[in-house]
Amino acid sequence: MLAPSRAGSLFKEKIDADGEEGQNGESEIKILIAQKGPVLWPSMIARFPQTRSEAKFRESKQLIPQFQTRKFMAFDKVNLAEKFARFTDYANPRIAGELNESYVKLVKLKGEFVWHHHENEDEMFLIVKGQLVMKLRDRDVILNEGEFFIVPKGVEHKPVAPEEVHIVLLEPKSTLNTGNVRNEITRDQLQWV
Repeated sequence: MLAPSRAGSLFKEKIDADGEEGQNGESEIKILIAQKGPVLWPSMIARFPQTRSEAKFRESKQLIPQFQTRKFMAFDKVNLAEKFARFTDYANPRIAGELNESYVKLVKLKGEFVWHHHENEDEMFLIVKGQLVMKLRDRDVILNEGEFFIVPKGVEHKPVAPEEVHIVLLEPKSTLNTGNVRNEITRDQLQWV
């Protein structure tokens, strides 16, 4: 893998070489994030003019293998209260961060979810605000603010929130919110918050 300073200069050199500004002017800030190895180099954040086509930008990533663009900066702190304030719907997880092959998700719940299990994934529930009752087939686990619970893969569970609860989920990217059940609250595509 390229050293951070060398990779950053290769990226900058490619952007400078393309130099021509396109019809749309500056595009949004693009951040390159490694899928393996060091996650992000601050020197690689670049505001660049759109060139003849964004394909030129995509070609520049070939200089730095296994990178992708994303709107989230791994070194930024995340204010959970601010992120939770951005949405009001229930049972619709949002992605707030990414690490290794997992997502940090935020979700609000109120009422009963569905009985389900995850065949291949463990699921961690961290309660930020409110109270959650995690129903298992053999017992109930009551989770209060500042507490977390890990549901092992294959274990059937049903989250229940008597009042609105704010939850941070840490789970593999492949985890579907309703696990082995498909219904109107299943979310195949998640939004970043």
